[in-house]
Amino acid sequence: MLPWKRALRPLAALLLAAAATAVPVATAQAETQADSQAESASSRGWNDYSCKPSAAHPRPVVLVHGTFANGVDNWLTLAPYLVNRGYCVFSLDYGQLPGVPLFYGLGPIDRSAEQLAAFVDKVLAATGAAETDLVGHSQGGLMPRYYLKFLGGAAEVHTFVGIAPSNHGTTLNGLTNLLKYFPGADDLLTTATPALAEQVAGSAFLAKLNAGGDTVPGVSYTVLATRYDEVVTPYRSQFLSGSDVHNVLIQDLCPLDLSEHAAIGLLDRIAFHEVTNALDPAHATATTCLSAVG
Repeated sequence: MLPWKRALRPLAALLLAAAATAVPVATAQAETQADSQAESASSRGWNDYSCKPSAAHPRPVVLVHGTFANGVDNWLTLAPYLVNRGYCVFSLDYGQLPGVPLFYGLGPIDRSAEQLAAFVDKVLAATGAAETDLVGHSQGGLMPRYYLKFLGGAAEVHTFVGIAPSNHGTTLNGLTNLLKYFPGADDLLTTATPALAEQVAGSAFLAKLNAGGDTVPGVSYTVLATRYDEVVTPYRSQFLSGSDVHNVLIQDLCPLDLSEHAAIGLLDRIAFHEVTNALDPAHATATTCLSAVG
């Protein structure tokens, strides 16, 4: 029988790369597809750098994708939803690993936060706005907190909405607790996909991020969670503590909403209605099951 460490490597690699099995072999082909995606986003009304925020919506919205996602596919529904409501909307790719195109959010989270900081500066310069609002899904609801806390982002961000964020890490329904029984598993995870390792409950990254409090002054926080989340578990670990925090369980607004981790960020118009309420609280309206068709 093979030693545990040798047996673990192909198994862990298979599990961690499952979402990336469709990565094209040819880099040129991948770059062409990425360019096509960027053009698609612009044609749908977001990532339009000629957009100037209106008096009704004076801050541009930056969308921050999750792990294994990218700045187009994660937002094919929410970005047009916001554009149609008069917002200037932008999205970025971050956390690229060498040789892995199209699937992002895998690199060290602190470096991804630096990419976000540079992107926000670019958006503010293009739009002439003084501040932006951030909306992130999964890791995208966690990573910007590093930017806010350690990279001066609080001076440039008014509102931050996290959809199913990994704020206090995940146990993957207890599966991460098994890592200690597989020698070398933590090292493999950290080397292959740093962002995944940093989102495991109890990681050193999370300890640093959450030390001294979950939030920073001057930013309004909203967290949207679903009780059916199977990725960031337990789901209540997503909620933040702080003086300017609004934690929302989607099923409290619509008990019929069955969205899980992916759907709440990709498709859930009930969650999207809560996003617009957070972005424009002065004109917020009640979110109900009927918001799905609003």
